[in-house]
Amino acid sequence: MTAHIWKVARQPRALRLPNQAPRNARLIATDSRHRLSKFWAPTGGISAQDGEQDDSHALLVRGGFLRQAHSGVFHLLPLGLRVQNKLEFLIDKHMQSIGASKLSLSSITTEALWRQSGRYSANSELLRINDRRKSGFLLSPTHEEEITALVSGMVHSYKDLPLRLYQIGRKYRDERRPRQGLLRAKEFMMKDLYTFDYSPDAALKTYESVRQAYNNLFNELKLPYLVADADSGNMGGKLSHEYHFVSPKGEDDVWSCNTCEYVANEEIVEKKSEPTAFNDGDLLVFTGISVDHKTAIKIHIPRPSRMRQDEQPDWNHISTVVNLHAVKKSLPEDVEIDTGIESTTLADLLPKTTQTIQVHDRALTDSSSASNIDLTITKPGDACPKCSHGKLDVQKAIEVGHTFHLGTRYSLPLNAVVALPDMNLKEPIHMGCHGIGVSRIIGAVASLLSNSKGLSWPRVIAPYEAIILTTPQVDDGEATEVYDALYGEARGGQVDLVLDDRVGKSLGWKLRDADLIGYPVIVVLGRGWKERREVEVQCRRLGMKKDIGLSELRREVLRLLEQL
Repeated sequence: MTAHIWKVARQPRALRLPNQAPRNARLIATDSRHRLSKFWAPTGGISAQDGEQDDSHALLVRGGFLRQAHSGVFHLLPLGLRVQNKLEFLIDKHMQSIGASKLSLSSITTEALWRQSGRYSANSELLRINDRRKSGFLLSPTHEEEITALVSGMVHSYKDLPLRLYQIGRKYRDERRPRQGLLRAKEFMMKDLYTFDYSPDAALKTYESVRQAYNNLFNELKLPYLVADADSGNMGGKLSHEYHFVSPKGEDDVWSCNTCEYVANEEIVEKKSEPTAFNDGDLLVFTGISVDHKTAIKIHIPRPSRMRQDEQPDWNHISTVVNLHAVKKSLPEDVEIDTGIESTTLADLLPKTTQTIQVHDRALTDSSSASNIDLTITKPGDACPKCSHGKLDVQKAIEVGHTFHLGTRYSLPLNAVVALPDMNLKEPIHMGCHGIGVSRIIGAVASLLSNSKGLSWPRVIAPYEAIILTTPQVDDGEATEVYDALYGEARGGQVDLVLDDRVGKSLGWKLRDADLIGYPVIVVLGRGWKERREVEVQCRRLGMKKDIGLSELRREVLRLLEQL
């Protein structure tokens, strides 16, 4: 054998193809089966600590998906990268369905661009970096400014629109208190789509097409989710929706009706309220101040029934009775209320204000001053504002996606304009931005589907759809026979499959490891294989365990995967 290899290596160059490998290398390369013996999956060695048995982030670490590099910063290991790549592939498919083109923007932006858009703040969660020239660079938490500046320099006519551009990349925020692993980190993966149209009507149609693509994408995960009416915040615009997974680990409160389809986040939730006559003693008036300390803001609401007539909460307790998000929505766009100011400081500043804005709850009957905004706190059991009999309830949820209709919020200050069909007119481009938290979905799915045994993944983003486990008594030829029977041909739909052929590991150890990692389907070659040539098929999520023959294996596994 040694002499034969020597002869191959010494062949005359003219007799060998330019990229031809030695013959023994070609033989090794013919086995394209996925094997854990050839794949770095560093599980084991990290035992669950007290209270960690059901903690999904701890399971991601113990299962070999990621490791923490620094506070709020994580390295993805090969298993974690497979999950992320599959999620990105799913996103690519649905972005292409609406004609979006993929690009990659630099992670570095500048203070100057954010000042131009009006979003820069020295106290915001922007991660700042300084070069030797102190140029004022930032690590982008999102790319509205950069993409608008890019498009404004390249798109000048309505004929170049509509335009849909998206990327999947790393984003950054100076998170004061990173927590819950991937759910609240300083560095995270996000998909951001930016849409550009030349008219408001076209932009709204685009917005609805993106929402449909998001629905289709989340439907493929086969997990329950909520779509909530939402506040646009400092992103701009008046129309936005959030996508949530309901979870006790969530940081958001999402309200929904038990009868109709009304769903809203805590920032814009409303309850049904009928105009009522109130005496002066039945009213509460809070006086706040704008961020620039020039405007006094008087907030008039009905006194809550649980509050005594002589009770007057100070400003520091306003959030217990007033929905400050609703107050913000009722103010002019150029006035922002200071929600974090202390009562003592407020008392010193109010005499110096130059104007006053009156804000009234819609339940007040004085039609000359009452707004159409519900300013008071919503409580479970309050009446739904959209139907006649429904009651509202609240759930904790994890936000995993958000769509914004921006209008001209960025195109106007950044001078992104196009010539209209008239050619004598130019109009700011009408924009939308639409995000999906890629790394957050990974953390959220892990949270939703894990239990004390380990993780559990939906088929579409599982690191592998199925794993084959063998005992030391099963030789490699038998294991590959089962692998090939299950894998299938391209035309019939191949199963994304891995073989646990690691030596020195017992079947019990492999089973615990497979449960920890969360493969949707586990195929075991144990005693039944040796005695009856039957394999055991397990699916923990569906509570299924069954012995079947090799001829039925592929059909049974595909049937299970279709439910996951």
